[in-house]
Amino acid sequence: MQSIQEIQDEIIDEFSMFEDWEERYQYMIDLGKELPLIQPQYKTEDNIIKGCQSKVWVHAEMNEDKIAFTADSDAIITKGIIAILIRVFSDQHPKEIIDANTDFIDQIGLKEHLSPTRANGLVSMIKQLKMYAIAYQTQLN
Repeated sequence: MQSIQEIQDEIIDEFSMFEDWEERYQYMIDLGKELPLIQPQYKTEDNIIKGCQSKVWVHAEMNEDKIAFTADSDAIITKGIIAILIRVFSDQHPKEIIDANTDFIDQIGLKEHLSPTRANGLVSMIKQLKMYAIAYQTQLN
């Protein structure tokens, strides 16, 4: 099983293969299409990430001692962003998620190529995924 850091390094490598941001956006859209989709019953107000311009639903559940995330969004770029975050954080131990840094986002240049509202949404998504991890970590203690 890969560590969060190994997955982040893999994503950095993948993004470095593209010449320009148009290709990177297309890649993010493709990643969004492969996103593990949230079950319809979890597409509720409670699972919407606050602070995102578009709607983003995230559901988390513990499988043994790791968190599995599923998500969806009504916007294709946003769906790609949450797909990247879920790839990094899903099937990891809560403590690993809490302790993980997210520098890889700056390294792939994502934040600087998003509109201010999308960049804020990205921060909200990371916060929400970490909040789930904190909640589950508390249950484990």
